[in-house]
Amino acid sequence: MGDWELRPASGADVEAVAELRAVVLRADLERLGRYDERRVRQRLRDGFVPEHTWVIEADGAFAGCVSLRPAPDAHWLEHFYLTPHLQGTGIGGAVLRALLEQCDRDGTVVRLNVLQGSPARRLYERHGFAVESEGAVDVFMVRVPGGGRLP
Repeated sequence: MGDWELRPASGADVEAVAELRAVVLRADLERLGRYDERRVRQRLRDGFVPEHTWVIEADGAFAGCVSLRPAPDAHWLEHFYLTPHLQGTGIGGAVLRALLEQCDRDGTVVRLNVLQGSPARRLYERHGFAVESEGAVDVFMVRVPGGGRLP
């Protein structure tokens, strides 16, 4: 694993993140019959909130992003994308661990959804997320502070 860091996102990051989302999600969305080249980028643009987003930089270059959006009952982990050549290097796990350690200190429940059949689900399960519900396209997962399960 190389050097990486998180920096606060800005509005200027939206297009790089939208493009990365299209690349990263393409195979899963095609497998599910849901890929639309314009829509995959526009959904990111429509939901991009720089105040809740960090850019991942590896060795000084753009490598991905992650958002942690506050909601009344939890924080939602969203837009967690890492460039394909860095997937499997440990950076994604390290980023997730850093965010979850902060949520544990704050006593915050974390929720997310992942596409059915996505290999990312295994990453989330390794970090204490459990399936809360499943649909035809999405799997909804939750993690309580410390990685336990909801009562």
